[in-house]
Amino acid sequence: MCGIQRNRKLFRAGIALCACLLASLHAAATNLVTGNGFGFAVVQKHSATVTKFYAHPYSFARPDPHNPLGEGIETTNFLKSLSWNTPAATEYVQDSQVIHVHASSGDGFLFMPFGLQRPTVILNWEPQAHHAQPVLSVEWNHAVRSQKTIHIAGIMAQLLQFDGVEEFLLVIPPGGKTVEPHFPDSDSSWAMISVESENEIEPAVREFASWRANLTPHALVQREIAQLEQWRVRPAIHFATEAERHLWRESEVMLRMAQSREPNRPGRNSNGLIVASMPDGVWFTPWVRDMAWATVAFARMGHREEARAALLAYFNAQPTGKMRAETAGADYQISVVRYFGDGSEEPFFTMEGAANIEFDDWGEALWALGEYMRKYHDTGLLTTATYRGELYASARDYVVKPLFANLEPYKGGEIVAADTSIWEERQKDKKHFAFSTAAAIFGLRSFAEITQSTGDASTHADVLRHLALLEAGFRAAFVRDGKLHGTLEEGVKNDIDGALLPIINLGVITDPAVVQDAMNRMELLKVASGGYRRVRSTYTDPAIFEYWYERQEFVFVDLNLAEVYRRIGRGVDADAMLQRLVDKAEADNNIIPEMYVALPCTLFPGNVGDPTSARPMVGYGAGAFILHLLERERIKPIH
Repeated sequence: MCGIQRNRKLFRAGIALCACLLASLHAAATNLVTGNGFGFAVVQKHSATVTKFYAHPYSFARPDPHNPLGEGIETTNFLKSLSWNTPAATEYVQDSQVIHVHASSGDGFLFMPFGLQRPTVILNWEPQAHHAQPVLSVEWNHAVRSQKTIHIAGIMAQLLQFDGVEEFLLVIPPGGKTVEPHFPDSDSSWAMISVESENEIEPAVREFASWRANLTPHALVQREIAQLEQWRVRPAIHFATEAERHLWRESEVMLRMAQSREPNRPGRNSNGLIVASMPDGVWFTPWVRDMAWATVAFARMGHREEARAALLAYFNAQPTGKMRAETAGADYQISVVRYFGDGSEEPFFTMEGAANIEFDDWGEALWALGEYMRKYHDTGLLTTATYRGELYASARDYVVKPLFANLEPYKGGEIVAADTSIWEERQKDKKHFAFSTAAAIFGLRSFAEITQSTGDASTHADVLRHLALLEAGFRAAFVRDGKLHGTLEEGVKNDIDGALLPIINLGVITDPAVVQDAMNRMELLKVASGGYRRVRSTYTDPAIFEYWYERQEFVFVDLNLAEVYRRIGRGVDADAMLQRLVDKAEADNNIIPEMYVALPCTLFPGNVGDPTSARPMVGYGAGAFILHLLERERIKPIH
């Protein structure tokens, strides 16, 4: 009977694999995204069709009171399709968020301007001589409920309302023309502005008029690029190639687009939060862990204001502390998973429809705070008022103390309690993960420096005491027989784990023999596309999402592997790994994805080596790449 069941499983797996291989014949190109911290627009790469215009910079605005374990209330997307109905190619202009649409009949430009503090899409078309203007046509994502013409500040605009949509949409045509629910022919610039209430309509039009300043459409594009260049920081590194430099510049802009600039207000406390990926990435939501890597990238590269805003976002997000029954009764400030767009805690990874507890989040948030303080010595940040009091006190009482409350004794030391950790394991399968204890170590090391600088001797002593216990517990629990293991519990899945690489890079493990053994075993994670996956997946049913997800190449692992290569003196291998990723991004508009296809399937279609899953990826993509280049400048090999 067992043999019959096993053969049936193999038969089902074979059918699924055949279907996946057929799907791989139709590789999906990465779409281009533009954003300004207030919303996003998505453009199909090969058709130049705008498929999304999001009214906010996140996928789900707030929790759904009728479905507590659901993804939440979806953010408004106004568009289903907007196009010039002419064959066109698309690319970013000068490594920016401005998208150039090029056709034989002319050139179009589409962007969301950072100079406007509202979700605004600017479109314009510059026809070639003797070519007819293509028709700009639109299909809205919702039925138009009402439409009226308004005149404000010398501008004629159309105000649209849609069925089931809270926000209003202002459509401003060129030359004061009236516009129907579809766009007529035009050879000039259009603007679409989302506003949240009627009393914001007039201010929005006046702000737009001031921003436009009677400039021509072409001049608006030039000004946007010039202002972006003024915002950039001069890289404190030497680039190996021009392609590397362009990828740095585009990654810098990806980080900026991914950070919410919506002002905090009653019921929404999301200013500074950073999404894990941008649309159409599936992780189009603020995730604590990914945000930490993006924040550290901002801080180390010199974008102080953005890094500071991200840290304040951690401590202003509310309400949090929803999962106290799973955190030893301790109230806490930093979410155990991620946030809704309004800044409230989303304590679950809903693909499994259950709560997640990820204690590594607390250590990574402390690490981000420490990295910022180490660079900028911003004592004013520590005394800034936040949701639960001054930031330092909030970090001490609602991050560090809850972390202490969730430590367990182990062989004379301590380790972090069982959780779902860095790869969002299922809550029912929670384990004692090496990464969670390691995150507590590098996070508390950072916080120890802060306690010392503030003169908080009692907390400083307490942090050092737990640090010593955690370091002893880590060695006892996760370094067994000279081998570094991903979990305390035995199991092939995490015995060798991509999460061990940042543990090495962040200085938790420095023993050369242990590092070398881990690197030798990393070959067990190598995949057909040439990179490395996260874990040795143990899922055998191809109907399970993780079966396919855990078999793809994970870029975050590749970048961390390249960094360990540098630390152990394998610079040639590190350079080869990095160059491969740079080349692949260069061929894809300098977009870094979450993964590359290693096992083609319906969920992750394309040829082996094609970009897949969430893209553009932010913390684990653009942020990780920037941090790798910065670290390359200062790595001292382990001997």
